[in-house]
Amino acid sequence: MTMRRLRAGVVGAGVIAQVMHLHYLRELAGHFEIAALCDIAPENASANAATYGVPLVFTDWREMLRGDIDVVLILTSGSHARIAVEAARAGKHVLVEKPMSLSVAEGELMRAEAVEHGVTLMVGYPKRYDPAFARFREEIALIAEPRLLRVTTFEAPFRPYLAHYPLAPVVDLPAGAAAAWRTEVDESVTAALGDLAEDGFLRRQYHEVLLDCMVHELNTVRSLFGEPGRLDYADLGPASVTVMLRYGDMRVALHWMDLPGMTRYQMEFACYGPDRRATLRFPSPYLRSAPAKLKVEGGDTGTTRSWRTEETTSYDSAFRRELLAFHECVTTGATPLTDATDALHDLALCRSIVQAFATGVPVDRPSALTLLEEKN
Repeated sequence: MTMRRLRAGVVGAGVIAQVMHLHYLRELAGHFEIAALCDIAPENASANAATYGVPLVFTDWREMLRGDIDVVLILTSGSHARIAVEAARAGKHVLVEKPMSLSVAEGELMRAEAVEHGVTLMVGYPKRYDPAFARFREEIALIAEPRLLRVTTFEAPFRPYLAHYPLAPVVDLPAGAAAAWRTEVDESVTAALGDLAEDGFLRRQYHEVLLDCMVHELNTVRSLFGEPGRLDYADLGPASVTVMLRYGDMRVALHWMDLPGMTRYQMEFACYGPDRRATLRFPSPYLRSAPAKLKVEGGDTGTTRSWRTEETTSYDSAFRRELLAFHECVTTGATPLTDATDALHDLALCRSIVQAFATGVPVDRPSALTLLEEKN
């Protein structure tokens, strides 16, 4: 059977597009053709089109959607809702970078339009496609009574991780476009937070930390254990976040810290049980094919014997595997592992974290999407 080659239109030619998506789209030339590239800054679009041999260049994504493309990759910052909705209406399948949108309402519209027009809508959570994460899931399934999942992230300056790549300079948005972008983001965040949106600190933490950074950790936790029963505690500091979730008798503690003093990014998931421990450590997301590391510890109860294994599962790129999964979903009709409904729960959970911090009151079923769902 001949593999179907998908014509891809890429919206956004910033850092993550250059480091990962465009690179792996070209590597997967048997699966994808980069047919069009769009960036609101014409210099960004033209420079990358020349590098990757892209025949069509746009500064308006609406024009691009009218072209002969099968799929759209939305790699811009801010809300992705308008582009995703119009892409679905144009019959294009969509892979959208996280966060899916800036509010549950926007995300629900994106999902509804994708369903109505029969197109795939997949959200980019590459850690879910990492072979080491699959192994971590297998190992924690062997823990009979997990007591705690601890998630620790140390943010670090990202530019030193980019110096070895031959990237085109990323030009800032034109003044008018930048103002329009800020207005759109402000309106989306206001709609998401409601009464809490009057607090500038809460707005920044919701948009710039929870949605932009911690949504990866929250999505990964949910993929392991499902929807949390309770959000016990949330603390939002200017450079750190602590969140405590409850899954029955098990607790999940998430700690995020911005540590700009050295280039040493770290994201670690550690699950502890009485006789078994599993730890997964992810490298910087800006390093191609840098492997995640899995450590497993165990022992014999009542004896001094204990053991530890450390594993490099694969050097395959999670971004590359994510693109392959997207291709499979588009060509076979399979449901994405990271679909719109999955991502919507992350948005709801981020909103609940802000609420719990602002009110000091725990939130039951913090990732629930609707009042009906909360009642059930």
